Amino acid sequence: MKPKHQRLVLGLAALAALGGASALALSALKDEAAFFYAPGDIAGQPVPLDRAVRLGGMVQKGSVVRGADGVSIRFVVEDGKSTVPVAFRGVTPDLFREGSGVVAEGRFQPDRSFVADNLLAKHDERYMPPQMAGKMHKSESVEQ
Repeated sequence: MKPKHQRLVLGLAALAALGGASALALSALKDEAAFFYAPGDIAGQPVPLDRAVRLGGMVQKGSVVRGADGVSIRFVVEDGKSTVPVAFRGVTPDLFREGSGVVAEGRFQPDRSFVADNLLAKHDERYMPPQMAGKMHKSESVEQ
């Protein structure tokens, strides 16, 4: 076989191996991938009932209702266009509160509500832990 043909066969074999590896990786990640939706994205659209997704937005003020058991919570996620009721059972993050950002991981129900398995509280880019904020204010007053 000529060297030109050997390079061509080697190149085709490398492409086939790369394609096979990509297909295996995508099939393995398919079950683990969680799609992200905002309430406005699903308004008037069919909700995905068959897979785990993430729902993100702001916790509507006045919507947080804690259950008597101490670990159940219901709230509404909004994005300015639409709202979605969310139910969660577990310990909420420290930054979770009304008016703050939240990403809920879970599944939509047939009634268009959302049952979350996990909550991630979001904060704005100016967030600073209270311990650091206190030190910053003290150091600013010393420098002045």
